Amino acid sequence: MQRFVSFLIGASVGALVGATAAILLAPSSGEDLRIQIRDRATYMRDEVKRAAEERRAELEHQLAMMRSPQPPPPPVE
Repeated sequence: MQRFVSFLIGASVGALVGATAAILLAPSSGEDLRIQIRDRATYMRDEVKRAAEERRAELEHQLAMMRSPQPPPPPVE
């Protein structure tokens, strides 16, 4: 879980730095730049949502495996 939180923080910081650089170095007009930023923000949101859903499914699978009855170990002779 800690790795996922670290990923989200890193993605957020990266998006912020990228957006700032885009604004400062943009050769586009303000309207075009706003559209590009909105599109990139939507893409990032969708990617983060997808990653969270994948991680949730993985964790739910692990939980189901832990909850399933385990066969008893073979007897030691």
